[in-house]
Amino acid sequence: MIKLNILAIDDDEISLKLLELILAENLYISSITTAKDGLEAMEILESRFDINLILLDIYMPRLNGFEFLNNFKKRQYLQDIPVIAISTDMAQRQKALELGVYEFIVKPISKKSLNKLIKQIANASI
Repeated sequence: MIKLNILAIDDDEISLKLLELILAENLYISSITTAKDGLEAMEILESRFDINLILLDIYMPRLNGFEFLNNFKKRQYLQDIPVIAISTDMAQRQKALELGVYEFIVKPISKKSLNKLIKQIANASI
């Protein structure tokens, strides 16, 4: 098991704060960094090489979740970072999975489900 450095990407500040609250006591997490859209997230990933899990909202301005995933997949050095897509729109699940996300979860986020996924990823990242 390793401790995860998470990059949470969402344009909604309330959603980001909720994610931080949900994850605050998770023993598998070392740090949480936030970005307001996919463009800011790509900038963070260009300078931070310790990120090992991404929580990605689908609907955002500037660079939405799908555009982010397309850019993300083009960068070989990012290929091993699992991405959990998060959206209110279950209809986007199949497209997200086709773009290679580890899992797709629907808002409102279940603390139990998210923490279970994080535990799986942390234990698989030995």
